[in-house]
Amino acid sequence: MNSPEPRSLHFLDEPIEVSWNSPPALEKSPPCPDGFIWGERSYRIVEKLSEWTDFTRRGRTARNMRPSHAEVAASRGSLNVGRFFFRVRVDTGQNFELYYDRAMKNIDQRKGQWFIYREIEME
Repeated sequence: MNSPEPRSLHFLDEPIEVSWNSPPALEKSPPCPDGFIWGERSYRIVEKLSEWTDFTRRGRTARNMRPSHAEVAASRGSLNVGRFFFRVRVDTGQNFELYYDRAMKNIDQRKGQWFIYREIEME
C-alpha cells in the first residue's frame, strides 16, 4: 500500500551542508545524513521517512550512451549522474525532502552537492 504524497508547504531547492555521526563509506552514494545546516540554523534529523534515487540522464547525456550501457546506468547511476532523495523529520517537528546531486559543479568541485528541496506536510 502506497502512502499518500505529501503536500508541499515551501519549495526551497537551496544548497545545504550535511553532517553524519559517522562519515559515509561512499561519498557519491550517501546514506541519509544525521543533520544539516540551512541558512543560519542547524537541524538534527530524527527520522528518515523514505528514500529513493533518480538516475535519469537528462539533456545531452540522455543520448550519449549505448542502449545496453544506458540500461545499467538507469539502475545504478553513472559518473556525475543521479540524485539520492531523502524525506526526513527534523528536531523542530518539520518535514523536509533533501537530495544529493552527484553532478560535478565544476572542475574544482567534483563531489556533488546537497540540497534542501522542499518543506512538506505529511498526511
